Amino acid sequence: MARVFDSSQTLRELTVDGKLYHVYSLPAAEDAGLGRITRLPYTLKVMLENVLRQHAAGMATDADMYALADWLTTRSSECEIGFMPTRVMMPDSSGIPLLGDMAAMRDAMVRLGGDPRRINPLTPVDFIIDHAVTVDYFGTPEAAQRNMALEIERNRERYEFLRWGQQAFDNLRLIPPGSGICHQINLEYLARVVWTREEAGRTFAYPDSLLGMDSHTAMINSLGVIGWGVGGFEGAMAALAEPIPMQIPEVVGCRLHGKLNPGVTSTDLVLSVTQIMRRHKLIGKFVEFFGPGVDELSLPDRATIANMTPEYGATMGFFPVDRETLRYLALTGRDQHQIALVEAYTKAQGLWRDAQTPVPEYSAVVDIDLASVEPCVAGPRRPHERVPLAQASQAFRAAHPTHGEGAVPGADYRLKSGDVVVAAITSCTNTSNPSVMVAAGLLARNAVARGLTTKPWVKTSLSPGSRVVADYLARSHLAQPLDQLGFNIVGYGCMTCAGNSGPLTEPIAAAIEKGNVAVVAVLSGNRNFEGRIHPLVRANFLASPPLVVAYALAGSMLVDLASEPIGAGRDGQPVFLKDIWPDPAEVRALIDDTLGPEVFRSRYATIEEGAPEWRSIGGSTGVTFAWQSGSTFIRRPPFFDDMQREPAALSDIRGARLLAIFGDMLTTDHISPIATISPGTPAAEYLESLGISARDFVTYGARRLNHDVMTRGTFANIRIQNEMVPGVEGSATRHWPSGEKLSVFDAAARYRRDHVPLVVVGGAEYGAGSSRDWAAKGTRLLGIRAVVAESFERIHRSNLVGMGVLPLQFAPGVTRKTLALDGSEVFDFSGFAANPAPRQAVPCTITRSDGSHLAITLLARLDTHHEVEYYRHGGILHYILRNRLKTE
Repeated sequence: MARVFDSSQTLRELTVDGKLYHVYSLPAAEDAGLGRITRLPYTLKVMLENVLRQHAAGMATDADMYALADWLTTRSSECEIGFMPTRVMMPDSSGIPLLGDMAAMRDAMVRLGGDPRRINPLTPVDFIIDHAVTVDYFGTPEAAQRNMALEIERNRERYEFLRWGQQAFDNLRLIPPGSGICHQINLEYLARVVWTREEAGRTFAYPDSLLGMDSHTAMINSLGVIGWGVGGFEGAMAALAEPIPMQIPEVVGCRLHGKLNPGVTSTDLVLSVTQIMRRHKLIGKFVEFFGPGVDELSLPDRATIANMTPEYGATMGFFPVDRETLRYLALTGRDQHQIALVEAYTKAQGLWRDAQTPVPEYSAVVDIDLASVEPCVAGPRRPHERVPLAQASQAFRAAHPTHGEGAVPGADYRLKSGDVVVAAITSCTNTSNPSVMVAAGLLARNAVARGLTTKPWVKTSLSPGSRVVADYLARSHLAQPLDQLGFNIVGYGCMTCAGNSGPLTEPIAAAIEKGNVAVVAVLSGNRNFEGRIHPLVRANFLASPPLVVAYALAGSMLVDLASEPIGAGRDGQPVFLKDIWPDPAEVRALIDDTLGPEVFRSRYATIEEGAPEWRSIGGSTGVTFAWQSGSTFIRRPPFFDDMQREPAALSDIRGARLLAIFGDMLTTDHISPIATISPGTPAAEYLESLGISARDFVTYGARRLNHDVMTRGTFANIRIQNEMVPGVEGSATRHWPSGEKLSVFDAAARYRRDHVPLVVVGGAEYGAGSSRDWAAKGTRLLGIRAVVAESFERIHRSNLVGMGVLPLQFAPGVTRKTLALDGSEVFDFSGFAANPAPRQAVPCTITRSDGSHLAITLLARLDTHHEVEYYRHGGILHYILRNRLKTE
């Protein structure tokens, strides 16, 4: 017999400072028969409250409620629920393409006889412009202002489109450029922890939650807010108030104990956590941190850990609300009544954590001893490649054993392999943490006092994720020594971490290219994939802000900072890292003296206004957008041009050719780059054909609303390696049956003319990295019908489904290597189209060039019934559009 649940029994009153709130009570739900839900992990309690409110509104079933409660039986679940976040957050890099998709959906509504206004956000959306600014100018006091002016000049057309969107769509708040990075702004200002809304004369309180269209959205988990990164397709669903279907995940507990040793930074900790947790195969799982070590971490330390959740594969890295949460809310200037509400609500709902709180039941537990963490870096290619600081030079040599050297025109030095040419204090991962930022300033002060200087071949930059950082660095008198070493503030945005490191000086670039020099970037970011930071940089290392400064002083990754001198002081004596490393007590004292609520309140009071350059930008008006045919930035997306009211019948995929074969952990940066459009690439050749000069190519990120550029950029990372053309980097493949070597785009175009469907084969963890829609959009527009891999990262798999591309997974033990694929094969996928179902077995026949056949069985990674529907419709947005037409 089906179990019945009455959610109306769970509505309770909560009074805070004399104000009455109504809440859907989790303890009351337990009393009403849901079982011992007090033992659930915190994240699943929040999910349960979300479903409880949906149930009360008639949008969730009794089975949904009991599915979450029953999770405790096996600490896992195969059940599917719908999640409705409180709000949505998007940066411009993914937000502008989504607004473009929504504008195109409005056009399709008009063409198909519907009301375009039905494509409109119903969930509050915060749109933060943070991904466009580039480090063109550096090392001067005017760098930030000059980079901002150049940003506005380059992106005016994009920003005019945003101004149209601001008036065309409801519930859309724009945070202007120059404000900071979305995740740091979310942490310091946007997040409330507990949300409220007025309804029928009553005030309801419920957990803050969000989906963010950037993979590092999980940073907000440090504040006790559930949220994670999604692609634009799920972002659109959330904005349009469509429940997000998801399988109830496993929740892994990470027990922290011990205490960090003096001199060990939060960056050292997060790189260690990332390496350890990556080993535990956490894709699609939630992680919760608990144990006595949690009390040893400040909230910014926790934010650093949560920020890099996607780097170890998990969906969330959650810290429950506790006293430290309240302290941080007060520090950042949140309203005192709001802080009282957070405490009262979380305690009433069993969402509060302290030393006496029973540990929830977890699917598994991982132990990490904070005392075991040592100074370290990660690189040269992946965030989880952590190495102790003393072994950093060895890690570089192992990756680049061949020595290169080049003369620098006009200089009295030569550039050598291992030299650091980019040193960037960047990214919300670290600039949100005053302890490492003040430590960087103190190390700079100490270095200047000893007479040390930055090496002349190093491009230095400081790009905080919040203007508050500039305020406390100035108040603590640490901005000046940073400036003296070239770490002037260059802007407020993602910048180098997102690949917007800007050009190297011409002499340095010439020396690298002529001498085939393997140079290095050191940055305090969260991603260091090949080709991401700068096209001429072969090795990228993640490090704490003070270590970034230290490497700028040393000038080479081959200097062992743990044992060798950084340089010589003005007295000619060697200076070691330990000689200038800041005293932790001084770091804490400076933070206490210079950082208070008034700094945050002052900065965020006017955050929506923006600089005069931003305020001068206008935009068109109207419900639909007037696309300009000559634009090379803003083009109507083609995804809905031929869409009809009903989806076409599914068909099996037969006669498919391989477009590419890739190895393990192909990232979305490899599939769809975000950074500079390099000369000689298909996208560059296309722009040149339109008369656009190389200096005006800008980045792939800036041209994401131009499908002709982005499709040519798909599988075009300058470091990508297609196993069908061994030894070749960049956009290259082999066309069959001709055997001709072509760019990926040109080969796909030839296959399209011949009506040949395409398939891509990958290794394990296919699609790791950023929540990059264009990694799926470009895949679809190239004519790729299916991607077959050993495993998929969460967001990219979802994005493939969102674009109507079928993700298929090899059986355990079967790989491209065991099958001896060379690219000449033909693939037939049958039996799926007739009666598709979640996680269905799909027969596949591989025909080799000699005519022999091999039959294998693949797993269709359509994981839920909703995903099957999205695939049947050709994508999520097509599904939404047709539903909007039907319900008019």
